Amino acid sequence: MSPSTDRRALGRFGETVAEGFLRRQGYEIVERNWRCRQGEIDLVARQGGDWVVVEVRTRRGAACGTPEESLTAAKQRHLLRAAAAYFQERQLEDVSWRIDLVAVELDRAGRPARVEVIPAAVCANGEWE
Repeated sequence: MSPSTDRRALGRFGETVAEGFLRRQGYEIVERNWRCRQGEIDLVARQGGDWVVVEVRTRRGAACGTPEESLTAAKQRHLLRAAAAYFQERQLEDVSWRIDLVAVELDRAGRPARVEVIPAAVCANGEWE
C-alpha cells in the first residue's frame, strides 16, 4: 500500500468516526465528500438552525502533531472558498453557517482515542477563533 493510499484510507476512517460522533451529538449529516474546484468538504451537516461545514483531521500518534495543528492557514482559506461555493451552488447564500473541526486521534491499535468537535474553528478571516 502506498503512503498516499494509506493517507486516504486513514482520512476515510476518520470521516466515518467523525460522522458517527456528530450524529450522536445531534448533528444531521446532509452530505459527505462534496467536491468542487476550490477543494473538498468532508461533511456538511445541520445542527439546530445552522449549517455546518465539517473538516475532519485524523492523526495516528503524535509524531506529526495534533489534528488541530494540521489545519493550516492555506487549508482554512480553501475551506472558506469551498463552503462559499457549496452554499452558492445550493442557493443557500442567506443561511447561517460555520466551519467546525473534528479532531480524531487514534491509538496504537488504530482505535479512536480522542474525538473532539471544535465549533467555528475557522472564522471568516481564515484564522482560528
